[in-house]
Amino acid sequence: MQLRSNEKFAFLELAHHLARVDGNYGENEYDIIQEYCAEMGIDDMIEYDEESFELESLLKEFKAKKSQKILLLELMILVHADDKFHFKEDELVNKIAEFYKMDKQILEHYSSWGKAVTALYNQGKLFLEE
Repeated sequence: MQLRSNEKFAFLELAHHLARVDGNYGENEYDIIQEYCAEMGIDDMIEYDEESFELESLLKEFKAKKSQKILLLELMILVHADDKFHFKEDELVNKIAEFYKMDKQILEHYSSWGKAVTALYNQGKLFLEE
């Protein structure tokens, strides 16, 4: 809810791209994207098209440093959704970090945080099963 409206839709498009970049868009990624939408108070209206995806134009939507950090932190949850950090996911988050001139060590901390959040999210889902 801390992102501006244009940032929310740019984030959602980036999330859809990241979820598919490894060629394996599964239930965990779908569930997390739906959680993002609920958290942001928007519907998932994205018609993802790899051919028209433009990374740099989407990244330019995030002007504030705080928004850039939120973007990367939240995407790290999605990266770890399937317990695999595919090299194409790694390439994409590194491109994003480079675009925003973020330190590699910060990115590693974000990745650790995303992995921990994903583990807790999956535990919570198990607790709610009947």
